[in-house]
Amino acid sequence: MGKKRRFGIRSKIMLGYIFIFVCISIVFTLVINQVTSMQKDRNYIIEHDFAVHTEINNIEKFVMDMESGQRGYLLTGDPTYLEPYLNGESKWRQSYMKLSQLTKENTVQEQSLQGIKKSIERWVMQLSGSTDPKMKKSAGSGGPIGSGADSVNPYDFYSGKQNVEDIRSQLDRFRNIEIGLTKDRAKLLDDQNSMFTRSMFVMLTSLLIISLAAALVISQSIVGTIKQVTKSILKLSSFKRDHSQRIHVTMNDEVKDLADATNMLLENHEEMEWQQRKLAEVVHVLQGISDMETLGSTFISKAAELFGASFGLFYLRSSYKGKDALERIAAYAMMMDHEDDIGIHRFHLGEGLVGQCALEKRMFHFTNVPDHYVKITSGLGAVRAQSVLIVPILHNNEVIAVMELASLNKFTHQQLELLEDILNVLGTIVHSVQTRVEVERLLREYQHMTEELQIQTEELQSQQEELHMTNEQLEEHNRCAEERSKELERIKVALEEHAVQLQLSSRYKSEFLANMSHEFRTPLNSVLILSQMLQENKLGNLSLDEQEYARVIHSSGTDLLLLIDDILDLSKVEAGKLDIHIGELNVKGLPSLIRSQFAKVAEQRNLFLHIEQDLRVPEHFYTDEQRLSQILKNLLSNAFKFTHEGSVHVRIGLCDDDQIARFLPSAKYDQVLAISVSDTGIGIPPDKQAFIFEPFRQADGTTNRKYGGTGLGLSISRELAGLLGGSIGMSSEEGVGSTFTVYIPSMEPSVSEFQTAWDEAAVAYDAPQGMQDEHSVLLAETSILRGRNVLVVDDDVRNVFVLSNAFENEGMNVSVAHDGQECLDILQKEPQIDLVLMDMMMPVMDGYEAMRMIRKNARYEHLPIIAITAKAMKQDRDICLQAGASDYISKPLKLNQLMSIMRVWLA
Repeated sequence: MGKKRRFGIRSKIMLGYIFIFVCISIVFTLVINQVTSMQKDRNYIIEHDFAVHTEINNIEKFVMDMESGQRGYLLTGDPTYLEPYLNGESKWRQSYMKLSQLTKENTVQEQSLQGIKKSIERWVMQLSGSTDPKMKKSAGSGGPIGSGADSVNPYDFYSGKQNVEDIRSQLDRFRNIEIGLTKDRAKLLDDQNSMFTRSMFVMLTSLLIISLAAALVISQSIVGTIKQVTKSILKLSSFKRDHSQRIHVTMNDEVKDLADATNMLLENHEEMEWQQRKLAEVVHVLQGISDMETLGSTFISKAAELFGASFGLFYLRSSYKGKDALERIAAYAMMMDHEDDIGIHRFHLGEGLVGQCALEKRMFHFTNVPDHYVKITSGLGAVRAQSVLIVPILHNNEVIAVMELASLNKFTHQQLELLEDILNVLGTIVHSVQTRVEVERLLREYQHMTEELQIQTEELQSQQEELHMTNEQLEEHNRCAEERSKELERIKVALEEHAVQLQLSSRYKSEFLANMSHEFRTPLNSVLILSQMLQENKLGNLSLDEQEYARVIHSSGTDLLLLIDDILDLSKVEAGKLDIHIGELNVKGLPSLIRSQFAKVAEQRNLFLHIEQDLRVPEHFYTDEQRLSQILKNLLSNAFKFTHEGSVHVRIGLCDDDQIARFLPSAKYDQVLAISVSDTGIGIPPDKQAFIFEPFRQADGTTNRKYGGTGLGLSISRELAGLLGGSIGMSSEEGVGSTFTVYIPSMEPSVSEFQTAWDEAAVAYDAPQGMQDEHSVLLAETSILRGRNVLVVDDDVRNVFVLSNAFENEGMNVSVAHDGQECLDILQKEPQIDLVLMDMMMPVMDGYEAMRMIRKNARYEHLPIIAITAKAMKQDRDICLQAGASDYISKPLKLNQLMSIMRVWLA
């Protein structure tokens, strides 16, 4: 049989509503049709019958108008009396035609109407003689009607009156018949209305009865089953709890679903009660047992009975030769003659299925058991087991025992659920018995220990005296400890004072280095500019040797400047004042940048420069490009310095997760750039590798060392890498080479960092891709410097001399002031100054005060002032700009750079 079609409660209710809606629609349609028919009949009475009566009255009226007009004319001879006659004669036929059209379906009335027409026409024919012109003429002679010799067809007033009366009588009969027809139609309309009212009452009554019947049928199909379900639930909650009865429903709807769910609930409760009853039997059987052997034997027998097992073993967890093991303490239906073959006495954890069950803490259930695995024997023979069950018994998530059962039948789902409930209780029972056994053992030991304690009490009494003496010694030690604590507190205060002094010392050190930077850079400025001018030999009066001398001087001065920069960078790092500006780095352009800086060096030293870049490296990376370039420059400089032959290998790649966790464990960035510089140089001995990153330290630290340098490069590189959030790793082997790897994470810049980077880019003077040089050439071509007036304010005559010569060579007019006050005086006398070159460190009035005084004068509000300082500390540029400088440049000056700045501001 096919599946019974489902007809739900919603469908039933919807069907009932649809049935009622259809019935109401039918009734509504019948009502509309009946009302329309009645309205049509009513309109017919109003329009047709009223029109018939109106036209009958019009015909009668026109006849009476013709009669009165004809009579007046005949009596008076006045032609005006003929107008009603003529008007009625022309219009009675129109009314007749309309009336004939209205009554054409009524044969009797049609015949009556034709008779009226004939009577009127006959009367009109009689009147035609009285209206003859001759009669009009005789009448007009002033004589009476019918007198005289010329009178023609005298009118018979009596005969005419009889004709008119006859016409009116016919019209009255016609009208009365129409009135009777109107009454008949009205009565028929009343009858239809009464019939309609009765029909409506019958239909509404029928609709109500049918709706109630449908509602009763549907509700009975729903409520009946619900009552059955309610009755079963009440029985379930009663004291007796009879779960044997089930609800049977023939309909396939939601009520059937409810009945099925209730039947399932009854079955579940029946199973739960069975499980609870069996669980209570197991607990009752195991109560009062005080040793594990009895417990195991009792439980394995009860388990065999509950689960239909024909063979069973019970293993208890114990210790064997210092290791955890499972030892068999009970068995069910085991053949003692085959003990060596069936039922192993002991398992270690993980050994066999029993040991594996204890190790994994999970149940093993086998249904496809091999023939040789285990056989159930009886007096009649032996048969292979169909199912084997190995289950762990746990307490506090620890396996304390294992049970194995074998059965001729498969274990059912209900039996396995009962087993889970039993195991939850059994673990507690086994642990309780173990605890009881342990308590009894401890009690025996306690009794033995009590005897020993009595012996030891006497010994303790003698030891108390010794403890008393020991307490006195401890009190003395406590006093010493308090004094030491006070001493440590004094040391702490001293250390805090020393820390304050260190801070002051660091500040003094920074100020000292800034001042020393000024003192170094001021004379170095003259040396570099003059040596550059001599090297360029624009006048052409120097020999090649002299130009070489100038080049060596310029190179030495540049090296000295780099040393000063390294010392300042180290000082800034130690003082925490080194700026880090995060910006976008074009990683793809790093190889070309490295080649442009070191390809010539590699060629001069006859070394091979190899650059390798991983394809996974992103095109854009966020870090401080200047500081990263400084680190790479230091590492590459060292690689070329300490390598005589072979190659220098640069690899640019990304770190994987393991490398990030190893080298940057605290990093919170997804991308970490790894740039390694490997060389085939002298390498670093193992005993020297620990301190090569220390400042002023080298692997060869003796005065007669082969390689030069201050030892600041690696120290500064490590500090810069730390400021960038990264680190530097090193691996080296003496005589083979070294590899230095810098790990730098990508850091998204903030808005302020973007602004700072933009500001610095705006005043950068050595622009990339030749843009600055092109701009300088373009400005130079316009000769914007020629003829301009520049005021050089500097107390160092060497700088004044150098700058004056350089500016005059460009065609500029140079004025000189040696302090700020003299600068103000010259501006007062010479207002045509186009640009001021202001040194910051001067006597009488320094550059800061001079710029503030200049900016107070509205005339010099837009005068370009370029600040020049030998200090290169973090805050110097901001201080100069705040004091009124238009731009900033540090010593030693680069003439091309200075000229570019001047061209920009003069433009």
